[in-house]
Amino acid sequence: MLRTLLAPLFAPLLALLLALPVSALAAPPAAPIRIGVYGPFTGGSSPMGLAMRDGIRLASNEINATGGVLGRPLQLVEYDDEANNQRGSQIAQRLIQIDRVVAAVGIANTGVALASQHYFQEARLPVMTAVATGSIITKQFLPPQYPENYVFRVSNHDALQAAMIVEDAVERRHFRRLAIIHDSTNYGQLGREDLERALAAKGLKPVAVERFNLGDVDMSRQLQRAREAGAEALLLYGIGPELATLANGRTRLGWNVPLIGGWTLSMSNFIDNAGPNGEGTRMPLTFIAPGNTPAGQRFVDAYLRAFRVARIAVPSAAAQGYDAMLLLAAAIRQAGSIDGPRVRAALENLKEKVEGVIQVYDHPFSPTDHETIDRLEVPVMGEVRAGQVVQAYSSHPRTAP
Repeated sequence: MLRTLLAPLFAPLLALLLALPVSALAAPPAAPIRIGVYGPFTGGSSPMGLAMRDGIRLASNEINATGGVLGRPLQLVEYDDEANNQRGSQIAQRLIQIDRVVAAVGIANTGVALASQHYFQEARLPVMTAVATGSIITKQFLPPQYPENYVFRVSNHDALQAAMIVEDAVERRHFRRLAIIHDSTNYGQLGREDLERALAAKGLKPVAVERFNLGDVDMSRQLQRAREAGAEALLLYGIGPELATLANGRTRLGWNVPLIGGWTLSMSNFIDNAGPNGEGTRMPLTFIAPGNTPAGQRFVDAYLRAFRVARIAVPSAAAQGYDAMLLLAAAIRQAGSIDGPRVRAALENLKEKVEGVIQVYDHPFSPTDHETIDRLEVPVMGEVRAGQVVQAYSSHPRTAP
């Protein structure tokens, strides 16, 4: 009797449900996996920061186009740290406490890395440094003092770069009298220490060590002192704009000594601001566009198409950001979870071979080694020629740092 009375009420509802499209009855979309991304998107360091960010974006978009990770899309939560250590520290706290990210990828400046990464360590969330190269970055939280290290890196650290810089100057070009000129940031000072150690390994000391500050527009005094010390070449550690000031100042002095330094000499704001005065400058790089592998060429084509640019401002930064995102996604897949300790453990024993732009990653990390690039098989020496960075020579030294 009750069923007979209620039937007229349910009939319209049933008809409405049957008329709805299948999509309206489907389960709600899976919640995104939130990944923090921060770097210098404005200021003098911005070419490497923006290239890194867009490499991360490109990888994330490609992953999402194939279904995401664990059936969930990746969502990037991005902030401009302005290459400012304090702001980087604030961003790290916000990403963890407010944005509730499960990991972070990015960081272009060594000082920002050292100021901010300990928040991820304390929260037990992986942080993938994609650009910053200070040698100490992955070594702050090593066992046995720390049972777990949550800091990983996809860039050529400064000890490795210093070894290549000195190898190029001493072994390939037979210079013995070398001056170091560096900036006053964490990056510049730590790089200077790595250069001094690399020179000492060859039985050498720099004939002069000079320092400059970010924003300096006249470095004639530093250059003059290096010249008076009899330097045959200059070993440089700084950021693009100031390095261009050095190159231009050297030319004004009529002093045509070679410039060799860190990877930042490949930045567009060095190449553009130095112009012909930057010709012949050399630096160690993980990737040189357009790449000499099918993966590298595909990456460059996809990047230029996606971001509608004629060139990548800093190709190695873009490639490192892209590869870092691929490695993190592979670790989340292997872990079957977004839990920080499980993702960290997966990174340290990654079973999937990941085809990146820089290399094919086969067990890139271990519990005691969080560097993907720790041998001289990957980095090569780049050289500025006709306003572009090309490979300096077909083979490179294999001396360990």
